Amino acid sequence: MSVLVVRRQPRLPGTGGCALTIGNFDGVHRGHQAMLALLANEARHRGVPTCVLTFEPHPRDFFAARAGKPELAPARLSTLRDKLAELERCGVDQVVVARFDERMASMPPEAFIDEVLLRGLRARYVLVGDDFSFGARRQGNYAMLDAAGAARGFDVARMMSYEVHGLRVSSSAVREALAAGDMARAEALLGRPYAVSGRVQHGRKLGRDLGFRTLNLRFAHPRPAAMGIFVVRVRGLAAEPVDGVASLGVRPTVEDAGRVLLEVHCLDWPAALGPEGGYGRNLRVDLLHKLHDELKYASLEALREGIARDTTAAREWFAALRSARPDRR
Repeated sequence: MSVLVVRRQPRLPGTGGCALTIGNFDGVHRGHQAMLALLANEARHRGVPTCVLTFEPHPRDFFAARAGKPELAPARLSTLRDKLAELERCGVDQVVVARFDERMASMPPEAFIDEVLLRGLRARYVLVGDDFSFGARRQGNYAMLDAAGAARGFDVARMMSYEVHGLRVSSSAVREALAAGDMARAEALLGRPYAVSGRVQHGRKLGRDLGFRTLNLRFAHPRPAAMGIFVVRVRGLAAEPVDGVASLGVRPTVEDAGRVLLEVHCLDWPAALGPEGGYGRNLRVDLLHKLHDELKYASLEALREGIARDTTAAREWFAALRSARPDRR
């Protein structure tokens, strides 16, 4: 997969055109996956690569910041890194990450079609969702895009909502599930466990001092959709996934500086790694079950006791899982 990050005009190299879809793709949930499968089929039919046009920051982040009301921005399901990894897993050929700035926000819908879709990306087929809108003040809609396609020689299609057990799959629905701590519902909507990935960084080594060594991963957004203490499974440390317990949040007892960290304690550390073998590794951490929200403890000793309880709860959860489903790792 090729990724093009642009700050001005979205533009692809070459002249062959593409089959294009447009959106934020936060979480790359099952609805997104169905859309990408349809896009791939249409691309094969036309003999062109698939392309996803997405935006950073999220347009709602931009408008919330411009209004001076950051609380209006949606919680983020995935970092850009995780989104790109999932798009690659879905077989997307090209991703264009366009900077959403004042110029993009104020672009009339006709200019978006001419400058971005046609001159920049040379779209031959454009697939959008049923609630798609574009251009300044969201004035562009599917009917306008379809009429432009008929006049300018590119195909336009709309995919209706994707449902799971009668529920519409959307990024908002995944956020609601995570906010409620319902990891099973989030997994059903995503088609996989909710996960955070990143490179293990050196921290303050406080967990080691407390008797619970942790692996620290940054979440590069101030408002993750999931926060709290979780039973997790860590992939990337050893040949087999490693069970663990993790905190995703701002560490209110020791820091609460607004920096979001995922701190993972492995229940059984892989001996082959040695004591320092986790640093620098790229990990994926599946969040399987929420134990509770973040707590602010009165002292470091109270924090140590809280981590010990969480570790015991995680071991009990895995034991119950394996008792119910011996085949499940």
